[in-house]
Amino acid sequence: MKILVIGGGAREHALTWKLRESPSVERAWCMPGNAGIAALAECVAGNVGEVAKLAEIAQGLKPDLTIVGPEQPLVLGVAEEFEKRGLPMLGPTRAAARLEGSKVFAKEFMGRHGIPTAPLYGVFDDAGTAARALGRVNWPVVVKADGLCAGKGVLVTSLLDEARAFIERLVEKNEFGDAGRRVILEQALTGREISYIVLTDGEDFLPLAPARDYKRIFDGDAGPNTGGMGAISSDELVSGELEQLIQESIVRPTIGGLAHDGLRYVGFLYFGLMITDDGPKVLEFNCRLGDPETEALVMRMNFDLAVAAEATIAGTLARFRMVWRPAASASVVLASAGYPGKPQTGKRISGVPSVDSRRDVAVFHAATEVRDDIYYTSSGRVLTVAAAAGTLSEARLAAYDVANQIVFEGMQFRTDIGRESKQSART
Repeated sequence: MKILVIGGGAREHALTWKLRESPSVERAWCMPGNAGIAALAECVAGNVGEVAKLAEIAQGLKPDLTIVGPEQPLVLGVAEEFEKRGLPMLGPTRAAARLEGSKVFAKEFMGRHGIPTAPLYGVFDDAGTAARALGRVNWPVVVKADGLCAGKGVLVTSLLDEARAFIERLVEKNEFGDAGRRVILEQALTGREISYIVLTDGEDFLPLAPARDYKRIFDGDAGPNTGGMGAISSDELVSGELEQLIQESIVRPTIGGLAHDGLRYVGFLYFGLMITDDGPKVLEFNCRLGDPETEALVMRMNFDLAVAAEATIAGTLARFRMVWRPAASASVVLASAGYPGKPQTGKRISGVPSVDSRRDVAVFHAATEVRDDIYYTSSGRVLTVAAAAGTLSEARLAAYDVANQIVFEGMQFRTDIGRESKQSART
């Protein structure tokens, strides 16, 4: 099998790393890839936002299978572009990817199909109307941009001035472009967050191991939202009874609802859940694997990911069996100074250990470039260190042991990944 991975972050590095373990994978490309991925696959220049061009380049490569990492190309219709050229892809259609691409669409979808989620106060395309509506909500409130904002388009607050300022940033200052043209106000949920991801062929599904990510920049879930500062995976996150409830009340209705609405969905489907006193409720959908959850999950995968992807596209997923290491894993993101705002870049990185021969620890590159065999930072989230062990405590210690060996000017990371708080409130 020849496989193409689209994307250039730590998630795509982790996917490529896992796919290259498969005896059935003869060759791998990554478009555009990064300095770390280049050691595993041939990196091919390409802009993930130019989906027709991506498909044209792939047509020349002729991969047997393509896996898409980031959401942007899926939301822009890369699956259709590949299908037109007869290139098999693991990823939903543009119409189905609206589950992530539009928060308004997702809320309407959940309403139609009876999927539990946070109560909605309203959808607004005018900053003044949205600000006035804040006088009728229960605090804390959640303010969301409708479109894609790289994990930064959500605010949970109990402060009126903060909510108004965020609405102004979205709608009037156009900070996130068209993604902030419409604003959602909804009730904040309280409970435990879970990242529940499934692989589906549109009819059957297989759940991945449960995970939890850490969105905020600072320890104790303080500071602004980011694309993710770390994640954990452990079977202890979800009991058998809770998992059955998640599948019956959320997963099956979602997959069934997509089919009912004529939306073809083949690929990874991410459910961001809050486990409340009233049961699990959907915070958000993602139309792909999470980042940094993927970096933690690949450490526990004890199955051939390439064969699983192939079975999904072939519609034979029901005959595949996922096996997970009965342990735990943790991933820790090392970010640049200034992130999640304007990150400082071009900083020399030292101390990246050689851990390629260890199955229990890996360093995945997210935003690095190499010059004269020296790595330099190139964006906000730079590296992700992931580790697996017999317990969550051991996994987090192993990840931090490696993280503390790495140095670049201004490097920041959370120190509490895997050290659980009693509850969180977010949506």
